[in-house]
Amino acid sequence: MRLFVGLGNPGAKYAANRHNIGFMAIDEIARRHGFAPWRRRFQGETAEGTLDRERVILLRPLTFMNDSGRAVQEAANFFKLAPADIAVFHDELELPAAKVRVKVGGGIAGHNGLRSISAHVGNEYRRVRLGIGHPGIKELVHGHVLSDFSKSDRPWVEALMDAVADNAALLADGRDSSFQNKVHLTMQAKGFFDKDDNGEK
Repeated sequence: MRLFVGLGNPGAKYAANRHNIGFMAIDEIARRHGFAPWRRRFQGETAEGTLDRERVILLRPLTFMNDSGRAVQEAANFFKLAPADIAVFHDELELPAAKVRVKVGGGIAGHNGLRSISAHVGNEYRRVRLGIGHPGIKELVHGHVLSDFSKSDRPWVEALMDAVADNAALLADGRDSSFQNKVHLTMQAKGFFDKDDNGEK
């Protein structure tokens, strides 16, 4: 069994924020793969389904970003899951927009959602880092992550959510590098990256 956690802030006013791209990703996985309806539990909402015969629980913490770890810990304890069984989808400032990286452990780079999760379940969970780009100046970061994606962002955001959902079974199967590569090639084929971009940046 896997636990896929999407990070975001609850409520309509945050729904289209860059900080909520984790919510967007697991919403699309649920929709694309016909998961059961969302229900309230573990201080969040969960939806259950299967990806390539692997049972997957999707979790949206509803505690606000900086308390996300409480919901993750409750769900992990209930299902008796180790950190290695958990994948957290979150916005990543240090990645260019539309890029995706998957890694286990590592730093939290100031991300309050990751900080909370690491405090509650340890650091060795998988992070699905969804690039939202950096505004270029540290003072603009807060406003950048908590503002909505612009109209010009929408084509790549929608394409990225589709690519993540289409290839989510690879993540459920533990094939992280294959997932990352497939998403990159899909985005490249749709014209969001140059042909010579090998995905390493």
